[in-house]
Amino acid sequence: MRVLLTSLLALAFVFAGCETPQKKKEKLKQAELKKKAKANLREESTDVDFQAFVGRLRKAVAKRDVETIKSMMTEDFGYKLEPPMSGPGVFQYWEQENLWPELDGVLSERFVKKGAFMVSPPQFADPSLNYDGYRIGITRVRGSWKFAYFVNG
Repeated sequence: MRVLLTSLLALAFVFAGCETPQKKKEKLKQAELKKKAKANLREESTDVDFQAFVGRLRKAVAKRDVETIKSMMTEDFGYKLEPPMSGPGVFQYWEQENLWPELDGVLSERFVKKGAFMVSPPQFADPSLNYDGYRIGITRVRGSWKFAYFVNG
Protein backbone atom coordinates (compact mmCIF):
# COMPACT_ATOMS: atom_id res chain seq x y z
CA MET A 1 0.00 0.00 0.00
CA ARG A 2 2.83 2.41 0.86
CA VAL A 3 4.54 1.67 -2.43
CA LEU A 4 1.34 2.42 -4.35
CA LEU A 5 0.73 5.66 -2.42
CA THR A 6 4.35 6.78 -2.90
CA SER A 7 4.18 5.96 -6.61
CA LEU A 8 0.96 7.95 -7.03
CA LEU A 9 2.43 10.88 -5.13
CA ALA A 10 5.58 10.84 -7.29
CA LEU A 11 3.45 10.64 -10.43
CA ALA A 12 1.41 13.65 -9.25
CA PHE A 13 4.62 15.65 -8.75
CA VAL A 14 5.82 14.80 -12.24
CA PHE A 15 2.58 15.86 -13.93
CA ALA A 16 2.18 18.99 -11.80
CA GLY A 17 5.59 20.21 -12.96
CA CYS A 18 4.81 19.77 -16.64
CA GLU A 19 3.75 22.77 -18.66
CA THR A 20 0.55 22.71 -20.60
CA PRO A 21 0.72 23.77 -24.27
CA GLN A 22 -1.10 26.98 -23.29
CA LYS A 23 1.54 27.87 -20.69
CA LYS A 24 4.32 27.20 -23.18
CA LYS A 25 2.69 29.43 -25.81
CA GLU A 26 2.18 32.22 -23.27
CA LYS A 27 5.81 32.07 -22.11
CA LEU A 28 7.09 32.15 -25.69
CA LYS A 29 4.82 35.08 -26.53
CA GLN A 30 5.99 37.10 -23.50
CA ALA A 31 9.65 36.34 -24.25
CA GLU A 32 9.17 37.45 -27.86
CA LEU A 33 7.50 40.72 -26.81
CA LYS A 34 10.32 41.49 -24.36
CA LYS A 35 12.90 40.74 -27.03
CA LYS A 36 11.16 43.04 -29.55
CA ALA A 37 10.85 45.89 -27.02
CA LYS A 38 14.52 45.63 -26.11
CA ALA A 39 15.58 45.46 -29.76
CA ASN A 40 13.52 48.55 -30.71
CA LEU A 41 14.81 50.59 -27.79
CA ARG A 42 18.39 49.50 -28.40
CA GLU A 43 18.09 49.98 -32.16
CA GLU A 44 17.10 53.65 -31.98
CA SER A 45 18.81 55.00 -28.89
CA THR A 46 22.19 53.38 -29.59
CA ASP A 47 22.11 54.00 -33.35
CA VAL A 48 25.56 55.36 -34.21
CA ASP A 49 24.14 57.91 -36.65
CA PHE A 50 21.66 59.16 -34.07
CA GLN A 51 24.28 59.44 -31.32
CA ALA A 52 26.61 61.32 -33.67
CA PHE A 53 23.78 63.69 -34.65
CA VAL A 54 22.87 64.41 -31.02
CA GLY A 55 26.54 64.94 -30.14
CA ARG A 56 26.94 67.50 -32.94
CA LEU A 57 23.68 69.20 -31.94
CA ARG A 58 24.76 69.44 -28.28
CA LYS A 59 28.08 71.02 -29.25
CA ALA A 60 26.40 73.49 -31.62
CA VAL A 61 23.86 74.53 -28.96
CA ALA A 62 26.59 74.93 -26.33
CA LYS A 63 28.46 77.27 -28.72
CA ARG A 64 25.20 78.84 -29.96
CA ASP A 65 26.39 78.07 -33.49
CA VAL A 66 23.27 79.21 -35.34
CA GLU A 67 24.48 78.18 -38.81
CA THR A 68 25.25 74.60 -37.74
CA ILE A 69 21.97 74.28 -35.86
CA LYS A 70 20.07 75.69 -38.85
CA SER A 71 21.62 73.03 -41.11
CA MET A 72 20.45 70.32 -38.67
CA MET A 73 16.80 71.51 -38.54
CA THR A 74 13.79 70.58 -40.60
CA GLU A 75 12.41 73.33 -42.85
CA ASP A 76 9.23 73.56 -40.79
CA PHE A 77 10.96 73.47 -37.39
CA GLY A 78 8.38 73.98 -34.63
CA TYR A 79 9.23 76.30 -31.77
CA LYS A 80 5.90 77.34 -30.24
CA LEU A 81 2.61 75.50 -29.77
CA GLU A 82 0.26 78.34 -28.82
CA PRO A 83 0.02 80.14 -31.21
CA PRO A 84 1.71 77.65 -33.52
CA MET A 85 5.01 78.99 -34.81
CA SER A 86 7.44 77.27 -37.12
CA GLY A 87 10.08 78.02 -39.70
CA PRO A 88 12.20 81.19 -39.67
CA GLY A 89 12.42 83.32 -36.54
CA VAL A 90 13.33 80.51 -34.16
CA PHE A 91 16.72 81.94 -33.12
CA GLN A 92 15.27 85.39 -32.49
CA TYR A 93 12.54 83.75 -30.38
CA TRP A 94 15.10 81.75 -28.37
CA GLU A 95 17.13 84.92 -27.69
CA GLN A 96 14.04 86.95 -26.80
CA GLU A 97 12.74 84.27 -24.38
CA ASN A 98 16.24 83.30 -23.12
CA LEU A 99 15.68 79.63 -24.06
CA TRP A 100 19.28 78.64 -24.82
CA PRO A 101 19.91 77.28 -21.28
CA GLU A 102 16.61 75.36 -21.38
CA LEU A 103 17.49 73.88 -24.77
CA ASP A 104 20.92 72.86 -23.49
CA GLY A 105 19.34 71.22 -20.44
CA VAL A 106 16.75 69.21 -22.38
CA LEU A 107 19.43 68.12 -24.88
CA SER A 108 21.46 66.66 -22.01
CA GLU A 109 18.60 64.25 -21.20
CA ARG A 110 18.25 60.76 -22.64
CA PHE A 111 16.28 60.29 -25.89
CA VAL A 112 13.55 57.66 -26.34
CA LYS A 113 11.31 56.70 -29.23
CA LYS A 114 7.81 58.19 -29.47
CA GLY A 115 6.02 57.53 -32.74
CA ALA A 116 8.17 58.74 -35.63
CA PHE A 117 10.33 60.86 -33.32
CA MET A 118 13.14 60.40 -30.86
CA VAL A 119 12.18 62.66 -27.97
CA SER A 120 13.79 64.12 -24.88
CA PRO A 121 13.16 64.14 -21.97
CA PRO A 122 11.97 60.53 -21.65
CA GLN A 123 9.02 61.62 -19.47
CA PHE A 124 7.37 63.10 -22.56
CA ALA A 125 7.10 59.64 -24.14
CA ASP A 126 5.17 58.25 -21.14
CA PRO A 127 1.48 59.21 -21.59
CA SER A 128 0.68 58.47 -17.94
CA LEU A 129 2.87 61.38 -16.78
CA ASN A 130 1.09 64.14 -18.78
CA TYR A 131 4.42 65.92 -19.26
CA ASP A 132 3.94 69.49 -20.48
CA GLY A 133 7.40 71.06 -20.14
CA TYR A 134 9.97 71.79 -22.81
CA ARG A 135 10.71 68.91 -25.15
CA ILE A 136 12.77 68.11 -28.21
CA GLY A 137 11.85 65.98 -31.20
CA ILE A 138 14.29 64.55 -33.71
CA THR A 139 13.16 62.60 -36.76
CA ARG A 140 14.53 61.03 -39.92
CA VAL A 141 14.03 62.98 -43.14
CA ARG A 142 15.11 61.18 -46.32
CA GLY A 143 17.48 58.96 -44.33
CA SER A 144 19.11 61.72 -42.25
CA TRP A 145 18.36 62.81 -38.70
CA LYS A 146 16.83 66.29 -38.37
CA PHE A 147 15.98 68.49 -35.39
CA ALA A 148 12.19 68.85 -35.80
CA TYR A 149 10.93 70.78 -32.76
CA PHE A 150 11.69 72.37 -29.39
CA VAL A 151 8.43 73.41 -27.76
CA ASN A 152 6.80 73.90 -24.38
CA GLY A 153 3.32 72.87 -23.29
